[in-house]
Amino acid sequence: MAPHRSSWDAVCRERGLSEARSHVAKIQQCCTKQHGLVLRAKKARLSGPPVSPWPESNWTAPQEFIILGFSGWPPGLRVLLFTLLLPLYLATLAGNLLILGLALAEPALHTPMYFFLGALSAVEVAYTLVLTPRMLAGFLLPPGGQAVAPATCAAQMGLFVALGGSECLLLAAMALDRYLAICRPLSYPQLMTTELPFCHGGLVNHVFCDLPAVLVLACGNRELQENVLLVACLLLLVLPLFLILLSYTKVIVVILGVGDAAGRHKAFNTVASHLTVAVLHYGCATAMYARPLSSSSLEEDKLVSLVYINLTPLLYPAIYTLRNRDMQGALQRALSQRTLGEAHQGELT
Repeated sequence: MAPHRSSWDAVCRERGLSEARSHVAKIQQCCTKQHGLVLRAKKARLSGPPVSPWPESNWTAPQEFIILGFSGWPPGLRVLLFTLLLPLYLATLAGNLLILGLALAEPALHTPMYFFLGALSAVEVAYTLVLTPRMLAGFLLPPGGQAVAPATCAAQMGLFVALGGSECLLLAAMALDRYLAICRPLSYPQLMTTELPFCHGGLVNHVFCDLPAVLVLACGNRELQENVLLVACLLLLVLPLFLILLSYTKVIVVILGVGDAAGRHKAFNTVASHLTVAVLHYGCATAMYARPLSSSSLEEDKLVSLVYINLTPLLYPAIYTLRNRDMQGALQRALSQRTLGEAHQGELT
């Protein structure tokens, strides 16, 4: 019994070793698969987020968009809506145009509050012209929606965002105007009146009517004027410059991580050119306006203004257009077509 039992134990041990090896092989295979998935996930993260969760085989480039609107509603109801909304649209246009016309024509309304009201009415007129006519036309068209070209759709979206953003800024400016008029009545005339009192003559020491050069001649609270100028500088110059530098920093990080040396060199040249223009424009303007009026040198400002008046506009076509291959190709095609046309006209004559 002992030899038989020992041989049976040996068989069991061999079978156990075989099963253990099989389990180890499966575990190794699973780990290899998981490692491959991790590597692919890391590669996907490095290459950037996916444009769409749908596979590229399902992507399409539509030749036109269809604005469905209320095309699925009964025709009688759509006509009723058109009949109700058309007078409202005409009343909106008439009311806003009336406010704009009165604010421009009546001298008694040439005040900051009515300036903002006129600007808001102008924005509202443009806003409704962009959206409402097409919406009203959709009520009268047959079922199936309105066909819109992609360029028209993009233009409508851009105008909608631009006009809507302008309206938000105007409403904020009107709120600030009311705050200053009610809570700071003594400072309100100096801040919001377009006709500043001047007590230092009328000689503007600049090449154009620049804000610091004109404010130096004005009377009133100099500290208040400097604070307003500083806030405007932060909103219009420093914040956009920060966003530009942040964007190009991200671009440089991506360039360093992908591509070969030649591609990186070309990309760096393009980024350096764009950054040069941005730094020249925003850097010069920030250095001129983000400082107290008492410490500013108008002679230096005149020299600096030569850069962003003459040099920066010259760099725009040189960097953004003439160095662009697509623009170069378009320019060559336009010149060749013009040459061929002149030659053909010469043959006819």
